[in-house]
Amino acid sequence: MATRLPITKTPKVYVGGAFIRSESGRTYPIHDAAGAFFANIPQCTRKDLRNAVEAAAKAGPGWARRTPYNRGQILYRLGEMLEASSAEMAEAIGLSGGSAAAAAKEVAAATDRLIYYAGWADKYEQVLGSVNPVASPHFNFTVTEPMGIVGVLAPAEAPLLGLISLLAPVITSGNTAVALASETRPYAAILLGEMLATSDLPGGVVNLLTGQRKELVPTFATHTHLRAISAVAGSEERRQLALGAAESVKRTHFFKAEEPPDWFADAAQSLYAIRDFLEFKTTWHPIGA
Repeated sequence: MATRLPITKTPKVYVGGAFIRSESGRTYPIHDAAGAFFANIPQCTRKDLRNAVEAAAKAGPGWARRTPYNRGQILYRLGEMLEASSAEMAEAIGLSGGSAAAAAKEVAAATDRLIYYAGWADKYEQVLGSVNPVASPHFNFTVTEPMGIVGVLAPAEAPLLGLISLLAPVITSGNTAVALASETRPYAAILLGEMLATSDLPGGVVNLLTGQRKELVPTFATHTHLRAISAVAGSEERRQLALGAAESVKRTHFFKAEEPPDWFADAAQSLYAIRDFLEFKTTWHPIGA
């Protein structure tokens, strides 16, 4: 019998609930730890980013209307899926080097991070909202609302844990996200997209892009439909994002790429990471006739 050639995967990005290649048709290669060619990754363009924002805008109202309890269930289910596929995901993380134990540790931490935010989904409102005392016959209360579409720029390292640490607090509260994966280690995000496609998360809530940051950061900065940016960025990128955000009136939350956080630390997950991408609405209601 003739020797069978293995069927190699053609990686695609996950946008609007579908797997797509870059509209430009461009790709860039990634290699394994030994330096051998592994796959061609889509090199997304500004047009891909704009398309992803449109997909997030369509998914946003439905996701925001979901009950907090249901959003928690969906995040928990995604954690279950990641746990079940931990060996494959660890292999993807270890593709570009590092020990198998370190990759397995990152997958476990990413799974736990999803479960952490799933637990907050139906509880953050009780902590962040409030009933306010006022010197008039009114019932005054403050409630939270999602901001809308949030742009996420993942770190180069910790390609899964860093990405999920930025994504999870954004979508927990009903926002949608357009995320740019690690440029140098994107394969874990490719697999994450495959999990999202078979999870209960509606298409368009999370949109994952791959490609060169220098091409996409300017559009992340200035796109007027992105209401906030959560990014691990270098000094020049932070300057570019801050200037663009000021012009388009969007909120920014930066981590310095020069001093990246310890994504495994307890400080890398917090109720206040959810608060960073919420708006607060105060309502006055008269008391009595």
